[in-house]
Amino acid sequence: MKVSQQSQSCIETALQEAVARYKCACEQTIVTDIHLLPDQPSGQLTIYDDDDNELASTMVKEWVTYEDDDFAQSVQHPLRNVLRRMKDAGDFDKITILKPYSFVLVDDEKETIAELLLMDDDTLLVDKELLKGLDKELDDFLKELLTK
Repeated sequence: MKVSQQSQSCIETALQEAVARYKCACEQTIVTDIHLLPDQPSGQLTIYDDDDNELASTMVKEWVTYEDDDFAQSVQHPLRNVLRRMKDAGDFDKITILKPYSFVLVDDEKETIAELLLMDDDTLLVDKELLKGLDKELDDFLKELLTK
């Protein structure tokens, strides 16, 4: 799904508003997930904390006109892109949430559909692109190791 620059900016602003609640000089807050709930018919993106408190919301007009059945799958890529861009820009560096915590895509029942971004100093999530060809490389390595 293509999301306009204006909609990406709205999503980023809502995410900044949501995490701004955790930017203070106080002690670290324990939050395991920040939930992103997209609603296709209304185009609303609502962001919640673990206790289902609404942190922020915004309107994404492209979602209203989206007609395919794979809505939950199609919103993942644009949301991940915005989150990664914000992470790379350091937007999450001054947040007082105890790591690890995640940004997760949820459905109407608040069930997790996908983990969009894991914030942890020690853990790296791998995706299909990174794992491409890994089986062959491991097989070749093992074969070479056993022949020596």
